[in-house]
Amino acid sequence: MKHEYGTVTTAIVKQLRKIAGEPNVLVDRERMEGYSHDETSVEQYAAMPEVVVTPVTTSQVAQIMKLADTHRIPVTPRGAGSGLSGGAIPIYGGIVLSVEKMNSIVEIDEANLTVTAQAGIVTNELNNRLKELGLFFAGYPMSLETCMLGGNIAENAGGGKAIKYGVTGRYILGMEVVTPQGEILNLGGKNTKDVSGYDLKQLYIGSEGTLGVITEATIKLLGLPKTSSDLLVTFTTPQQAISVVPVLMKQGIIPTSIEFMDYLSTRISCDYLNESLPIEGVGALLLIEIDGIDEAVVEQQLIQVGDLCMEQGAIEVYIAEDANNRERVWSVRRAIAEAIKVYSPIQSLEDIVVPIGSIPKVIPFLDKLSKEHDVLIPCYGHAGDGNLHATVIKNPEFTMEHWLEVEPKILGELYEFIIGELGGKISGEHGIGLKRREFFKEFTSPIEYRVMEQIKRALDPNGIMNPGKILQ
Repeated sequence: MKHEYGTVTTAIVKQLRKIAGEPNVLVDRERMEGYSHDETSVEQYAAMPEVVVTPVTTSQVAQIMKLADTHRIPVTPRGAGSGLSGGAIPIYGGIVLSVEKMNSIVEIDEANLTVTAQAGIVTNELNNRLKELGLFFAGYPMSLETCMLGGNIAENAGGGKAIKYGVTGRYILGMEVVTPQGEILNLGGKNTKDVSGYDLKQLYIGSEGTLGVITEATIKLLGLPKTSSDLLVTFTTPQQAISVVPVLMKQGIIPTSIEFMDYLSTRISCDYLNESLPIEGVGALLLIEIDGIDEAVVEQQLIQVGDLCMEQGAIEVYIAEDANNRERVWSVRRAIAEAIKVYSPIQSLEDIVVPIGSIPKVIPFLDKLSKEHDVLIPCYGHAGDGNLHATVIKNPEFTMEHWLEVEPKILGELYEFIIGELGGKISGEHGIGLKRREFFKEFTSPIEYRVMEQIKRALDPNGIMNPGKILQ
């Protein structure tokens, strides 16, 4: 799917300023540098845009897209840039279209339990506002303090609570999308049931900005749980910890979260935060959260889960009852990705997902890869839904040339095992983006891949919409 692209000329910049206003059009290289990368390796993936535009209305987005399509200029939509797959990197230059200034709550409809908000609102700000009303958006990801709503939808982002509540896409009732041709498409609404024709919302959810620009969404809300509590459970080996997960899931109790952290990832995060957890002599930990509306029921379920973990060989079960202790343990889990990036800026954060029953088979294979290729592979993630973040860290003794040679070999072996042996997928929540597109083609059936290409061609014939992501 190769395309010839136009360049951003002085005349194009002038027209963009006329559309969005001069303060909302950046051409200075220093100011644009922050838009050249996301949370993937800057050394490996960064690429400079020719211009950055920060529109404030959907009408402006539509005019920008119409201009870009006319001149065949590539457009890379962007939210917070907190993605982990290279999805917001402008690899063909062109226009970075950032929705960061489109950050308003349009309406909170308590009668229908919905909120309508613009794509640039930070997820945490949205939930803080909803919390005042006893409501919440349950599909938010782990990076809620930085990520934006539009990016959550474009990636169909998940997170630690997905085991109980599901991912972002479950809660999107309606959305406003600008097509590559600059048309404004309004899909869905506030109805909780709708089988009136094709469900086009689902086409855009998880499409990583390759089919259109999401500018606004209507989200289904839930009542905020009245109580919650956490267990921090330690195990001698990662295999013991991960093997508990399928056993737990059979008990009829649905935890809000079951997060897995091996010793290395926990230690790196604790060092980064100057925090301490009981990890001496520990191979791995499970962080288990249970919430609900009845404190007695939550407490009883917590005891049942703790007892089961001990029966399965846990070293110790710690209850984090008060808010301070809960935040301490969760801050360690949330900071792992950032901590590992500081520990080693050159690394490959993976996002593998397998059926729950296959989770115990993953850890031994990661150990095998680590030894064979002489690299560290700390592992953590959302064990309750089979989504693990194995992070391949560059050995400091490797030259960059050797790393670029060995990294794809490791990933190829990992994906072959995850897909071929376990029936998993190469991404559970981070997306394909730029980082995994070659592997995606290799490990996707030719028929499925061709159908995706046909959809892309039909909706974006000039190929200007976030080109080079997902599909080659």
